[in-house]
Amino acid sequence: MRNFLLLIGVLLIPFLGGAQQVTPPKKEVRAVWLTTIYGLDWPRTPATGEHSRKIQQEELCEILDRLAEANFNTVFFQVRLRGDVLYPSAIEPYSAVLTGKAGKSPGYDPLAFAVAECHKRGLECHAWMVTFPVGNEKTVRSQGRQSVVRRHRNLCKLHRGEWYLDPGVPGTADYLLSLVREIVENYDIDGIHFDYIRYPEHAASFPDKSQYRKAGGQQSLADWRRGNINRLMTRIYDYVKNAKPYVLVSSSPLGKYSRIPQVPNAGWTAYETVFQDPQHWMQAGKHDLVAPMMYYKLRNFFPFLDNWVAKANGRLVVAGLGAYRLETSEGDWTLNDLTDQIDYARYFGASGCAFFRCQQVLGNVKGLYDELKNNYFRYPAQLPPLRWLNDRVPPAPSEIRVERTGAELKLSWQRPAGAEGDLTYTVYYATADTIPYDAARSLLITGIRDTAVYLPVDTARERGFLFSVSASDRYHLESKPSPETYYYLSRYLK
Repeated sequence: MRNFLLLIGVLLIPFLGGAQQVTPPKKEVRAVWLTTIYGLDWPRTPATGEHSRKIQQEELCEILDRLAEANFNTVFFQVRLRGDVLYPSAIEPYSAVLTGKAGKSPGYDPLAFAVAECHKRGLECHAWMVTFPVGNEKTVRSQGRQSVVRRHRNLCKLHRGEWYLDPGVPGTADYLLSLVREIVENYDIDGIHFDYIRYPEHAASFPDKSQYRKAGGQQSLADWRRGNINRLMTRIYDYVKNAKPYVLVSSSPLGKYSRIPQVPNAGWTAYETVFQDPQHWMQAGKHDLVAPMMYYKLRNFFPFLDNWVAKANGRLVVAGLGAYRLETSEGDWTLNDLTDQIDYARYFGASGCAFFRCQQVLGNVKGLYDELKNNYFRYPAQLPPLRWLNDRVPPAPSEIRVERTGAELKLSWQRPAGAEGDLTYTVYYATADTIPYDAARSLLITGIRDTAVYLPVDTARERGFLFSVSASDRYHLESKPSPETYYYLSRYLK
């Protein structure tokens, strides 16, 4: 399948040197939150018939194409919004963002489509679920009898005009686990990602005091609330790892975990304000990745990122960066405000960055997309290995085969003998005598699932190339590279 179209001539450019002095790492998470609520990032066109359905799908493909072109490797794809979903569910209705009407099928499965299209482009697809909020009265009315508020009124509480699943009611965990099970068992997702897995803003007035009096025992209200979410996360994590252990479990907590000595007056925090304890999830081994929403600057960013990294227990900390803050109406940040945070995250132990939202990245607000594509993400990046989940490195592929077919160069290889499970591949290259396998500049393509790639060739400049390929499993553990293959690119067919 010819999914990767790269010019060999363009590939020579990194060897000529560039203005950026910071070398991108070879392994890091480069993620974006692809927001579907209100159609913010996608979809723009309601699927009301065959023609509009095709347009809707093409819109998503265009988004994914541009992310792949800029060497992103992870998409948090929002599949649960406010008690509604983007896949055919036996539990909750289709979201109205797909067709204009809640509960109406768009004529295809958007989650299956998104997963397949991400994988074609070497992108991982993580199913992003909004956890406790289930909408306001208007949303509930539009969903009719399918609304969780109508079907499971005992699980829901109205708080400041919004409905929420109550974390303190035992049936809430069962209900949310049923949604997770539906997604994990039916889709080839790479991860499941939780948002709003916390109590709501102004939690002091959340109407759960009667439940607390019945079930809280000797605990404080704050500890009881944190315990409710901790137990939910433990149940979800244990189920996922039993069903598909390679599926990465992650969340996007508030950017400030707790009040720290450097910033004692931190204001809104995960631990104290909304009873969210993701550092406990990591320490207890019930979480694989956190992407804290660090949409702040300077002293409200740097020490809090240090705090996350220090308490990660070897799990992945991916700094959630506020690309939307570049907008004049949302803070009017400079581009340097954001790129300074990328630099800091790279040098002080984070495993990558995630951007909120996709629209500001692809819209190139203040030049962000160009800066990422041409500078910070100018080489591909492999995903960090999940070594706490698996330690079996797959076998290496045999020697890569290179052949000229008309105006294209075909690179192909065989699946390694004895390999288990699904594999992705990384193609390395160099124009020197050896391939520097530890350097990001040696990555030609990564995350691909086919055993062949086709490269349009530019024969204006003749040159010799070395190629090699490695295999990675679903835990991102990489094999040794294959033996190197030399190919001399000439204007004449050999």
